[in-house]
Amino acid sequence: MPDYKRTPADTYDELFVPALFQQWAPIVLDAARVVPGNTILDVACGTGVLALAAAERVGPSGAVAALDATPEMLAVARRKSTTIDWHDGMAEVLPFADDSFDAVVSQFGMMFFNDRSAAMREMFRVLRPGGRLAIAVCDSLENSPGYAAFAALLEHLFGDSIADAFRAPFVLGDPKLLMSICSNAGIADAEVYQHAGVVRFESIASLVSTERACAWTLGGLLDDAQFEQLSKESERALQGFVAPDGTIAFEMPALIVTARKP
Repeated sequence: MPDYKRTPADTYDELFVPALFQQWAPIVLDAARVVPGNTILDVACGTGVLALAAAERVGPSGAVAALDATPEMLAVARRKSTTIDWHDGMAEVLPFADDSFDAVVSQFGMMFFNDRSAAMREMFRVLRPGGRLAIAVCDSLENSPGYAAFAALLEHLFGDSIADAFRAPFVLGDPKLLMSICSNAGIADAEVYQHAGVVRFESIASLVSTERACAWTLGGLLDDAQFEQLSKESERALQGFVAPDGTIAFEMPALIVTARKP
């Protein structure tokens, strides 16, 4: 086995991807109408779950490029495939020529972009005429009851700043806001729709440990004593979402933005 230092990206890949993100890859590819032979770009590819699914779908006659701004995420992704063209870069300044791709896709990254309209403008720029854009973001926190209960617990225990850090991935859960971002990017015919999804962890303890380790939300914000308190209180606050086998599951829908380049 290769010798590498474990990073938050490894935690993301081993725990978050199967619990939440893997289910969305075929949904986003369907939204972009990806077929064999297409050339695809995955923006904010993370550890590669969507790019890998795209490569499988387009087959040997197609091609996939993938880009992320976090080197640790790309390091994990590169261990998975040498056929995908991995790039370190920002969504707001894509290193590709105009009209390069049949489809541009992205899942659960746009919430963290510095300039979302600029990123969407860039994604549209690199699409070929007739190409499709498909972007998935988390729906509002109120539509994910388990995570809403967890956020309320964080606020009760540790205050607004900790709770708001956890709420960050849900900030684009508003169709009107997404349409405004598209309009600012010059994308006139965009559509936004909700798609059902489920979060599933093997236990409450697994959920809490994973969230604590997430570098994009709670990572580094809780000390050992706070983590112990959160773990204990979560057993009570989240018990209503636990199945008889001890697994925890609840709804977490996404909003999917689609558009076609004229």
